[in-house]
Amino acid sequence: MDLGESVNTPTTRLLTLLNVSALKSRKRTRDEDSPAPKLNKRKTVRLAEDITLDPSPSILHDRTNNDVDDEVVGGDEENDSMDLQEITSPYEQHYGPNTDLVSEASRSSVDQRRWTSSKEKVGTLRTVFSLRNEDIIPPSKKLAKQTASIPDPRAFKRPFRERQLKQSSDQRQVQDDLLSILSSHLDLYNPALSLEDHRSVRDVVALHALDHITKKRRRVLKNNERLAHAKTASVSPPEDVQDQGFTRPSVLILLPFRSSALAWLDALTTHTPSPAYQIENHSRFLSEYALPLDAVDKLAVAEPGTYPRDHIETFKGNVDDNFRVGIKLTRKSVKLFADFYGCDIILASPLGLRMSIEKEKSADFLSSIEILVIDQMNALAMQNWEHVQYVLSNMNNLPKDSHDADFSRIKPWYLDGHSVYLRQSIFLSPFETPELRALFNTTLKNTAGKVRVEKIWSAIQVPESIDQDELEKRFTYFTTQLLPRVLKSAVQSANTAIFIPSSFDFIRVHNYFRKQSSLSFSVLSEYSTNQDISRARESFFSGKKAFCSYVTQTFAKFRYKIRGIRNLIFYGPPEHPQFFSEFLSFPFLDDGVEASDVMSKVIYSKYDKFRLERVVGTKGVKGLLEGLL
Repeated sequence: MDLGESVNTPTTRLLTLLNVSALKSRKRTRDEDSPAPKLNKRKTVRLAEDITLDPSPSILHDRTNNDVDDEVVGGDEENDSMDLQEITSPYEQHYGPNTDLVSEASRSSVDQRRWTSSKEKVGTLRTVFSLRNEDIIPPSKKLAKQTASIPDPRAFKRPFRERQLKQSSDQRQVQDDLLSILSSHLDLYNPALSLEDHRSVRDVVALHALDHITKKRRRVLKNNERLAHAKTASVSPPEDVQDQGFTRPSVLILLPFRSSALAWLDALTTHTPSPAYQIENHSRFLSEYALPLDAVDKLAVAEPGTYPRDHIETFKGNVDDNFRVGIKLTRKSVKLFADFYGCDIILASPLGLRMSIEKEKSADFLSSIEILVIDQMNALAMQNWEHVQYVLSNMNNLPKDSHDADFSRIKPWYLDGHSVYLRQSIFLSPFETPELRALFNTTLKNTAGKVRVEKIWSAIQVPESIDQDELEKRFTYFTTQLLPRVLKSAVQSANTAIFIPSSFDFIRVHNYFRKQSSLSFSVLSEYSTNQDISRARESFFSGKKAFCSYVTQTFAKFRYKIRGIRNLIFYGPPEHPQFFSEFLSFPFLDDGVEASDVMSKVIYSKYDKFRLERVVGTKGVKGLLEGLL
């Protein structure tokens, strides 16, 4: 093999990092009597070559990852000892240094997607389990018992149970069902999350993340004590102290807006209430992630019924989509705006993380993520989905720098580059899209298995006079068959609104319209100014423009109501089923309009199955797609 080609292989990079770490260990031993450096000063060692590896292990723990005085949140001195029950816990069996979930057979099975799927009922949840073919443990046996699924630390359990008593029995049941799945460290994909359950589900996932950090840090601190005791007693250090990753952050929560980050911080801090815990830099967080004090949120103060509830819940508050913040947890505090390499949880948007990675030319802070949470995936899908894919492609890779890591403390499966096979991923969305299902099917490699929540959709109510047209090729059908037919009709060639779900399709249709000199049309897009939108709505209502094209992203953000509509063309079924019924109500904003006066056509293909299912129902979609599959 050519030397130049082998420099960047994972093995070469890892050996180089080990060499750097060994050199630093010898330097620390020689400089034991020298003045201690400042604790808040961190030096990053770049990759080096021609450094000899010291065969003697370092017994000094990683000062960057695990500060000596950094006591973990939720700790209990009486239960800090490592006993048999803790060693055999689901956490240790999954994330322990000697887990059997990263065997070559397990990894090969996941890489080749040899999954066995089965439908199971978990409490009230309808789920589909996907387990490795050779995994003989039945799904029901994999789930943690409800009594064991609640986190151990009393500091977490007590306030959680107190809040559960204030919720409905259905919400308590959903929380317990999800906890049994999460505590088993299976991947979870819930594309049926209702507005009513969103807050309680967020509360449960936050609790699970805090519990994970607690167990991880408790073991680290216990091993610190064992190493310190061995050094004091001048005996050989224990060898079973592999308890960490390359870097400290172990939980990543991807969100669409700053208002979402504010909601997640509230969920996290409900488990660490004052006065027992102090939130540091909370005022700064509120100033940057909430709306300014003098700002008025029109969605929050609007009269009930002015805006749909899903629109209010998604877009109220600060909707900036470029942010990232690190959170560090200790026994008595939650420290916001911690450095990425010194924090436990990262709250960020995909755009914010991508800009940080490209600026620093490094994604090492994502190398040791053990729990990934992506919330409001429907909103992220309306943003740039490529940012989500970019972040996932940079996770759980071998780092470029050592970041003062003590390699004698790093778990073997990290060193082998197998951490992606143990990462637990949690995806949350109110509905499903092909992009979300593809992400779930192709990118998740958790060898423990994965669970998808199913929902049976009922059809929405629409006027009986509405028909739906079939098609195979959207643009060709629209431009060569549907549109010419519409233009030949005296009734349909005016007062026609075209609803286009995709920005790409919107631009394509818009460019086509511009080339047709005989077409008069107005445009409502997210790039239109308020004045442009007002003029477009007025010219369409007055009849000056025969057509009005409307893109989903604009409607989702502003919910503009369009008057003067008599004919509706859906270039594709909308992602959100409520959009369909809202658009069909627009013609009846005008007086004297009957159902027979309204024409509606929907262009769809077999790839629109998920969207159609939410409109016509799970049973109805089968008949519509029968001739297309």
